[in-house]
Amino acid sequence: MQTTAGRLARLGFADGAQAERLLDALGPEAVGDLDLLAALVGAAEPDLALTSLTRLTERDPSVLGAMRADPGLRARLIGVLGLSAALGDHLARHPEHWKLLEGETGVQRTLRQEMRAELLAAVGADPADAEPCAPGGDTEAMSALRAAYRGRLLHLAARDITGAASFSEVTSELSDLASAALEAGLAIARADIPESADVRLAVIGMGKCGARELNYISDVDVVFVAEPRDGVDETKALQAATRLAQGMMRACSTSTPEGSLWEVDAALRPEGKAGPLVRTLASHLTYYRRWAKTWEFQALLKARPVAGDLELGGEYVAAVNEMVWQAAARENFVEDVQAMRRRVEAHVRASEAERQIKLGPGGLRDIEFAVQLLQLVHGRSDGLLRRRATLPALAALSRGGYVGRDDTKALAEAYVFLRKVEHLLQLHRLRRTHIVPENVTDLRRIGRGLGMLIDPVGEFTTRWRRHAMEARRLHEKLFYRPLLQAVARLPEDEARLSPAAATARLSALGYADPDGALRHIAALTSGVSRRAAIQRTLLPVMLGWFADAPDPDAGLLGFRQISDKLGATPWYLRLLRDETAAAERLARLLGTSRYATGLLLHSPDAVAMLGSDGELVPRAKEAMAGEAGALVGRHAGDAEAAVAAVRGMRRRELLRIAISGLVGRIDIEEVGQALSELNDVTIQAALDAAITKVSLERRGDFPTRFAVIAMGRLGGYECSYGSDADVMFVHAPLEGAEEKAATDAAHAVANELRRLLARPTPDPPLHIDPDLRPEGRQGPLVRSLSSYAAYYRRWSSPWESQALLRARFSAGDPGLGAEFMDLVQPLRHPPEGIGEAAVREIRRLKARMEAERLPRGADPLLHTKLGRGGLSDVEWLAQLIQLRHAYDVPELRTTRTLEALRAAVGAGLLAATDEEVLAEAWRFASQIRDAIVLVRGRAGDSIPVDVRERMLISRALGYPPDGSEDFVEDYLRTTRRARVVTERVFYGAP
Repeated sequence: MQTTAGRLARLGFADGAQAERLLDALGPEAVGDLDLLAALVGAAEPDLALTSLTRLTERDPSVLGAMRADPGLRARLIGVLGLSAALGDHLARHPEHWKLLEGETGVQRTLRQEMRAELLAAVGADPADAEPCAPGGDTEAMSALRAAYRGRLLHLAARDITGAASFSEVTSELSDLASAALEAGLAIARADIPESADVRLAVIGMGKCGARELNYISDVDVVFVAEPRDGVDETKALQAATRLAQGMMRACSTSTPEGSLWEVDAALRPEGKAGPLVRTLASHLTYYRRWAKTWEFQALLKARPVAGDLELGGEYVAAVNEMVWQAAARENFVEDVQAMRRRVEAHVRASEAERQIKLGPGGLRDIEFAVQLLQLVHGRSDGLLRRRATLPALAALSRGGYVGRDDTKALAEAYVFLRKVEHLLQLHRLRRTHIVPENVTDLRRIGRGLGMLIDPVGEFTTRWRRHAMEARRLHEKLFYRPLLQAVARLPEDEARLSPAAATARLSALGYADPDGALRHIAALTSGVSRRAAIQRTLLPVMLGWFADAPDPDAGLLGFRQISDKLGATPWYLRLLRDETAAAERLARLLGTSRYATGLLLHSPDAVAMLGSDGELVPRAKEAMAGEAGALVGRHAGDAEAAVAAVRGMRRRELLRIAISGLVGRIDIEEVGQALSELNDVTIQAALDAAITKVSLERRGDFPTRFAVIAMGRLGGYECSYGSDADVMFVHAPLEGAEEKAATDAAHAVANELRRLLARPTPDPPLHIDPDLRPEGRQGPLVRSLSSYAAYYRRWSSPWESQALLRARFSAGDPGLGAEFMDLVQPLRHPPEGIGEAAVREIRRLKARMEAERLPRGADPLLHTKLGRGGLSDVEWLAQLIQLRHAYDVPELRTTRTLEALRAAVGAGLLAATDEEVLAEAWRFASQIRDAIVLVRGRAGDSIPVDVRERMLISRALGYPPDGSEDFVEDYLRTTRRARVVTERVFYGAP
């Protein structure tokens, strides 16, 4: 036989035994009241409802009889008690407030003036006075305000929970209640400030309060504006107004025995918390005209007078409104919009991001920001869009054709659902929170509060995720799809922007040539083919990603060009449609790098590698060498065809490395190594082809061993995208071969190698630079090993020893390469190190280079190679340490700059702090050189003077859209510190 506790548990109580005890405590009438039991069982949390009801009954037993007589009262009261522990606590302190829920009064909406009068009366002020003043500003008045406020909150929550008030009615009534509380707070403040009569003070509601869409517990955003009364000094009036504003804020936020209401936040005022709390109207307008950012005009969309001198508040709102709706015409609007979008995506704690219904992915801020930005863009010319609240503004955007009807409906549903969840979260404890809980009991209460009774946890979670996903797609839903509809043949029931509206929107999103962008969109989406249909699905998202890239116009143009080349292939659009990461990477690549776009246009099938993380890792040298060797073998006897195929492979690998670097998969040292190894492989393959060709032309075996010695950045594994390949050629005649024949053959191969790699083709050339050879351009292009030995014995100079520090075998005969390295070992790592005379000569050469080799007109502070604190400073310092100490410190025998610096620290030859400074400067300068090539498509050593080019390069380096000046400042600071170390360590300055 089942116990009473068991039956109660089966009905929905979590603790059946406790429920039985509490029902017994209510008395026999309650135990037999099946309607009461049904109401409790139907509550969002039956146990909470029964516990709170028991506490209330202890204070006022008459409530049980009243509920039996009034089913509406029972539904409203139990509904509140089952959702809000905080309002249950309030009723236990103020049991008389349950009567607010009785009869017709319990379902009637409270008018704004009624709320104001009630809260003013609660603090002892006369609502009829022009400037109501409480008799005292003590804790008693503040407690009375809180009690009256929560009584009204209880009344509203009961109507909300039982469906007697719509969502819009709830939010507007909450806003009116907040306005009444602010008015009562002013009345309390006036009690302690006699001079308050000398000033007119208006409280401007901002944010949700201003838009009359407030939630249950929220900071109330305000701005204060004041004017002195006739004959009153402005300074004294502003002092009085400031004290009055501060007193009002304290009256609302101070903790009392009745708790506090909420924080009054004035941070949206001009200059934020650093600015004065109160300003005159003229001071506000001066600030907004001269210094305001776009986000401040976005905030002013919501401005509404809510308390104090409403006439003055109306003047303020009227005055700022015209500036608000001209914000889209401001010079820096696009940059400000991008900064605003970054604020929307501001970091929330990783552990909370997925459960944040306000700031997380697909949260309320996503929808609110999108609606507000569309209002700013199009409200300039369409006055019907000038609405404060989100839902009316979204509806107006739909009526105006700026947002599709289906999109409007879906987003409105998502917005209302998320706001209702927000209300339920906050009602429970009357605390400001936007985090969906993980506790099953809490989730069950929320689901039941939304009317989900069968599987409240599962159904709520499913609906929440679906709505969040819909909201997260706002950039497609609200920004970009209508751009397609402005130019494409789409169903008539979809919104269609006018060309002017589409142009305005594209301009706001950062497109410099919106008319050209519209032409590209039309070309991609026109027609009824499957290809056009997929593009119409892809482009809305792609347009958003292009807008996030440094150069949206270049991104869209490149996408059109690649789509023209690949659009007919079955895999291309399918890859972009099905692999979001591939499409996003493509958009970023095209909108950032002309260099990568050029590579892709000549090898569009390489788009396929974007779909796999594994494909974005630079390939091993052995794998590339195997492929290059096979290509040369496949074209045996046709050197040009063989090297053309190898250069095609190199183009693909250059693209792979560029993508890896741009998406942060590899750092600058790894980029340098990958590029250097790729160049080694390319040189080896071209050398094989050249030797085969020369041998065929000579109709005999190749008479000499041949090796390519890498020098400079190639030797140091520090190549950049724009680097030439610095090399020296060495040969050694085979036994029995004639010296002249061997030398002629070696020269022929060296020249053919250079020609094959520099031939004009669609693929990037690899220029071979042999100028670091003995005697430079005046010396022979190729020397035999014995000739090198003779030269170095007689003529070697300190600069050649320094250049040989980077020497390593690159391609050709490995044995000959090893012999050459053995030959030059004493020169680059001399026993006992170089002498003081050689040190002085190296320093002199360095100083001369700084004075003479810097290009005419170049700013030495911004030249990454030869400028102060740049690559040359760091590399020469490392090389001087190697020349002096590498014989005794084997770890210094490396061709890599940063490795040499680290070894110098390990040997006690360089302070660790100096190494950090030098390495940071070297990396930064190297990153900039690579970024210049990636952005411009051509090499350069100086940070550009052109503002746009500088911005594009800073963006490629990860700086925000408005960060180009920070980029330059960072570089100057970094290189300034490196130059100080160079002066001290390299030049020996004290």
